[in-house]
Order: sequence, then structure tokens, then C-alpha cells
Amino acid sequence: MKIPRDINGKEIIRKLRKLGYEQTRQSGSHIRLTATIEGKKHHITIPNHNPIKIGTLNNILKDVALHHNKSKDEIIKSLF
Repeated sequence: MKIPRDINGKEIIRKLRKLGYEQTRQSGSHIRLTATIEGKKHHITIPNHNPIKIGTLNNILKDVALHHNKSKDEIIKSLF
């Protein structure tokens, strides 16, 4: 499945809340999200850029998929 283009940091943060991520801190333009998955904490940093570069978004989605034991395509379908 194709990764969406022209998505900004606030949009991806809003979408990741569906998967249980909450904002825990911010340093400059980078926002850290945390979720507890199967008793383990997972942290991910989202740049608050407009738009997020496609490679950065790809890596964010891969990391989320890895920690949810799903494929990247499943994460894309559930978020977008």
C-alpha cells in the first residue's frame, strides 16, 4: 500500500492516538509519543514539520508496525 504524501506532524500524531500513543514531551519541533504495548513502553519521535519527508514517515510507520506486531500495510490501512 502506498504511503500518503503531504501529511504534517500534527496529522500523524492525531492518527497515532488511535493506536494508544500519547504525547509525553516536546523539544523544539520534535514531539515524543509513548504507548504501552503488551506491558512494554514504546517511544517514537515525530518531527512537527509540514510536510514530513516520505522517508521519515516510512520509518515511523515501520517502527510502529514492528512494535504492534503488524505489517506496515496493516498500520497504513488502520490509520489512513
